Amino acid sequence: MSVLMEFAIFPTDKGESVSPYVSRVIKMIRESGHEYRLTPMGTIVEADTMEDILQLIHRAYELLKPDCRRVYSTIKLDIRQGAKNCLEGKLKSVEDHIGKVRT
Repeated sequence: MSVLMEFAIFPTDKGESVSPYVSRVIKMIRESGHEYRLTPMGTIVEADTMEDILQLIHRAYELLKPDCRRVYSTIKLDIRQGAKNCLEGKLKSVEDHIGKVRT
């Protein structure tokens, strides 16, 4: 099973720049050992189970909770039975198809 999650989580009560808070979450994800990609608008994480993904979301919130009175989050999931390595595989598939496109 592959569970891809694209998400963003950040406080809304800390002004314009929230990178110090987002960096806490990214450090936790990095230390979790899950494959991830940081983007300017969010983070994509791959895990083997839905439980793993939900645990990451919970841990992310718990990191912000002590000093953030309001936290905003968006979450998108792609759950695929019988698949692995979708984070890389999806990109490779598109790149392969680009090579076949006629202009």
